[in-house]
Amino acid sequence: MSALPLLRLSKLAICTSFALGSIAHATSQNNNNDSDKSYEKIAVYGQHYKNYITEDAQSATKLGLTIKETPQSVSVISRALMDDFSLDDINAVLETTPGVTVEQIETDRTYFKARGFEITNFQINGMGTPQDNGSIQGTLDTAIFESVEVVRGANGLMTGAGNPSATVNMVLKKPTYQTQISASASYGSWDNKRIELDASTALAEDHAVRVAFTKQTTDSYLDRYKQDKTIYYFAYEGQLTSSTVLSVNYVDQQKDADSPLWGALPLYYSDGSATNFNTSTSTAADWSYWNNSTEQLFVSLEQSIANTWLLKASYAHLVNEQDSNLFYVYGTPNHETGLGLTGYASEYDHKDKHDILDLYAAGKFNVFGMEHDLSFGVNQADMDNIDKSLYDFTTGNGFPAMPELGGWDGIAPAPTLTDGLTGADVTNRQRSAYISTRIRTTNSLSLLAGVSHVNWQSKGESYGTAKDKDSDQTIPYFGTVYDINENVSAYASYTETFVPQTERDITGDYLDPITGESREIGIKAQLLDNDLFVTLAYFDAKQVGLAVAIAGSAPDDTRYYGADGISSDGFEVELSGKISDTLSTSFSYSTINIEGDELVKNYTPKNQYKLAITHKLPEFDGLTVGLNYRWQDDTKRIQPTTSLGVTPVTKQDAFGILNLMATYDITDNIGVSFNLNNVTNEKYLHSLYWEQGYYGAPRSYGISMNWQL
Repeated sequence: MSALPLLRLSKLAICTSFALGSIAHATSQNNNNDSDKSYEKIAVYGQHYKNYITEDAQSATKLGLTIKETPQSVSVISRALMDDFSLDDINAVLETTPGVTVEQIETDRTYFKARGFEITNFQINGMGTPQDNGSIQGTLDTAIFESVEVVRGANGLMTGAGNPSATVNMVLKKPTYQTQISASASYGSWDNKRIELDASTALAEDHAVRVAFTKQTTDSYLDRYKQDKTIYYFAYEGQLTSSTVLSVNYVDQQKDADSPLWGALPLYYSDGSATNFNTSTSTAADWSYWNNSTEQLFVSLEQSIANTWLLKASYAHLVNEQDSNLFYVYGTPNHETGLGLTGYASEYDHKDKHDILDLYAAGKFNVFGMEHDLSFGVNQADMDNIDKSLYDFTTGNGFPAMPELGGWDGIAPAPTLTDGLTGADVTNRQRSAYISTRIRTTNSLSLLAGVSHVNWQSKGESYGTAKDKDSDQTIPYFGTVYDINENVSAYASYTETFVPQTERDITGDYLDPITGESREIGIKAQLLDNDLFVTLAYFDAKQVGLAVAIAGSAPDDTRYYGADGISSDGFEVELSGKISDTLSTSFSYSTINIEGDELVKNYTPKNQYKLAITHKLPEFDGLTVGLNYRWQDDTKRIQPTTSLGVTPVTKQDAFGILNLMATYDITDNIGVSFNLNNVTNEKYLHSLYWEQGYYGAPRSYGISMNWQL
């Protein structure tokens, strides 16, 4: 990995760096004079609501705004909600998030979408992790997260390249200066065993650490599928001086999967009719595996200046590795015999590394008797991606004819994976400089503006295709918030994103980047003594410049043109917080209309309802009950095949998934929890994102014992 020079950033970046240094220099004397003052962190991100909304929402502007002051839809999935309903991975969390659809196409690879677009912007502790696509490999465990924030719409000011969908920020647990120790052990359906340990304490008055460990092993409702997860977590926070804070976070996560799905079930027969397999049916061979490991290091240094400004430098080193032998099944089965499918074995190895450096300043200034906010900084991310694929073209075991899937036991001939070496070796670098401000024109009206200049460079080759590319884009951000009264505000915003492309046009030049736009207007309200937060939002978003292949292009030299992509508009309602001392809830409704791509329009649910609610029963001291329900309307996929003489259409009827929970506090320190998932035993396809699919989990249960000090 190359070093992280910031010398060749755009003019905007250089100016920003100069301004950053100038502020530090100009205020150094004041800082020295105030060295005896206690450190005060000025970034306060939102208000605290018990259970289902948290105070942190730092993903949008780095201006230290509350959720109510941010002119975009912001949802926060709190630690309490994750604990109540055993939302143990990011898939389960985002299934609960307003306006987000989880496209679980395989057991160990998932895509996420919002507002009709794929989510490609992910952050950890507010640091972006740029990537070419939004798939999550192996799933991310949530045991180490304090909350998960989702900013819907384009968020180019903070994330650079990406889609006008959403930004997902996973906030890691922080050390506490008061000793806290907790442990839980759970058991559930399919021999699902899980333990979690979490301890935090002060090492001294100004230094604290937190350590956590999670171990889970489980079989599955899917034939042959097994998982083994291990997560280690360490966090340190120390006040080095009265105005300087150092934070270090380290994550090591390993997920090993036996007999995972690579691809999924065929969805139609050769006569065009729909397949209907048992929920447990799998196309995975008994020898296949897919192991994913993640190692992450985050270091940040915060320096307060005169108690009104904050300088923050952050560095992240991320390494993801995959080791797998996989088995894919393709073809169209005969309706009567189930035959006609072929297996496809491959070895797939992958490693990607991210080195990310972010440096910014945030603070307040006074003009015309009003206090305003300003934030600016620079960011650089270096990314190396290496893939390797191998096949068996010679022994006859690499592409075996398949028996009928319904009675298959997973036994397939073991391949010798030494042929057809191919893969990718691509280096990407994203550099950006950004500045944003909030100007208070009156006590009630605030104007927000910002701009980010992003440069994206790619070098290398991926599966025979050159990925050399250099793209620049300047991304604006505008917003306004008007406080109607103390509890209700109205807002509007406009922001953009871009996605670099490596496809070439008819003249051989690279296509311009895909550009995205997102507009949003809405109302936010804090009700019931500020314990309940309500958001109503209308949005429209679009992409232009999407690469489309030119008909008649040579197969080995396909050329493209830039076309209008997807446009979407819709309405979202979200309500979260505490209704009473005993009742907490998170409710959302979203509706969307998609134009420009019939395929995406058909497989994206138009309407979604999501509800989580818990009630402490006053009649039974220590007992809390709740439900988590999500519903989506019908979807379909018109399958792109012309060889059958008919056009198969895969349909998924509208469905709802109901999960129930109950917890009982045996003592102040010991409790027991019970979860019952998919209570009605609904049979449904996870996703129609691909031509293949598989079924969601049937009814299941889990019980856990919890202890805390």
